[in-house]
Amino acid sequence: MDSPLPLARALSPSRASDFLQCPLLFRFRVIDRLPERPSAAAVRGTLVHAVLERLFELPAETRTVRSALALLEPQWRRLRDDRPEVAGLFADEAEETGWLEAARALIRRYFEMERPALLEPRDRELRLEVTLRSGLRLRGYVDRLDVAPTGQIRVVDYKTGKTPAPRFEDKARFQIFCYAVMIWREMGEIPTRLQLMYLGDGGVRWYEPTEQELLAAEAEIDAIWRAIEDTARSGEWLPRRSRLCDWCDHRTVCPEFGGTPPPLPAAAG
Repeated sequence: MDSPLPLARALSPSRASDFLQCPLLFRFRVIDRLPERPSAAAVRGTLVHAVLERLFELPAETRTVRSALALLEPQWRRLRDDRPEVAGLFADEAEETGWLEAARALIRRYFEMERPALLEPRDRELRLEVTLRSGLRLRGYVDRLDVAPTGQIRVVDYKTGKTPAPRFEDKARFQIFCYAVMIWREMGEIPTRLQLMYLGDGGVRWYEPTEQELLAAEAEIDAIWRAIEDTARSGEWLPRRSRLCDWCDHRTVCPEFGGTPPPLPAAAG
């Protein structure tokens, strides 16, 4: 039986992680498209990513801490213009000032981890969409792609939090392996290194994937999609309670907290 819901045969690493975390969260975000309040941490991550992207537009010799910090305020104004809802994040000017200073600290720490004057990325904020052998379209954005003169490929993903304990790093590892699969299928080359840069504390996690590991990652992605399709057919989008529920915007409509989800679109129509 086909799914009664109009699920496009496409998936991103973030939405796959949502389903693994909580099938009901996936439904709220992908099917119901319920609004979510911007979080200060997420918006700060967006801002820092934008600064690091723009940094590499400057001539190599001018990629300094000072020039990167000078990009912060203009990028913040641009972000506020593009997303007016973020203006309500702060109770007052002092809170916003402290938030911006925390963003500056992340940018300073980046310069403790790398020397951008010596780097010439091939791509920044690279949008990829590839069709896997199963027919599933996998799509996402890669923060930075470095290609050495010898052809070696490095995938870099900036994280604005702190390095997770080993038992909590599965989500980030899964996502960067998804990017590796997309690059492999798009470019025909296995990335030499996958690098996670945790600007919150300067930690780095890196992997050197093999073809077998990428085949296993692709099989895992396909298995997640099959589980999503099976769930859509059944209509049983069950919640999965965890510590992450404390940060969820949808507790009022979650059965785990006494709420009632809205009718599914097919039933509502």
